[in-house]
Amino acid sequence: MAEERDQAAARPVRRVSSGTAWEPVVGYSRAVAAGDWIFVSGCTSVAGAEIVHAGDAYRQAVQAIDNVRSALDGLGAGLADVVRTRIYVTDISQWPQVGRAHAEAFGAVRPATSMVQVAALIDPALLVEVEAVAYRPGAGRG
Repeated sequence: MAEERDQAAARPVRRVSSGTAWEPVVGYSRAVAAGDWIFVSGCTSVAGAEIVHAGDAYRQAVQAIDNVRSALDGLGAGLADVVRTRIYVTDISQWPQVGRAHAEAFGAVRPATSMVQVAALIDPALLVEVEAVAYRPGAGRG
């Protein structure tokens, strides 16, 4: 993950990038730390530059959460700091598998969460997307 500081503003903001092809095209960061809050953009089942675990909602959810973990790590935080997740699935009938992956990662943390079905994600092979909000005092100051 690459990190950059918001030099133009006086406020403490830090950003990390995962280096995916979508970030510069869409114009977003994988995660942004502003003050004590970290906002992680939607993470999917992408490892390196490829979509992995095609057709397996559970394994895609595990990979997406691992990508959330990596983004948080780049800003000095972890899954234990997560207070909110949002889960988007393309087939709500897969909720037990996706929920199991979420519970395995966040069981003791128990963040507020939502799981909703969407018509599609950015690539038809993607079944799950997870975004997160974490609270980590001093996260934006680095």
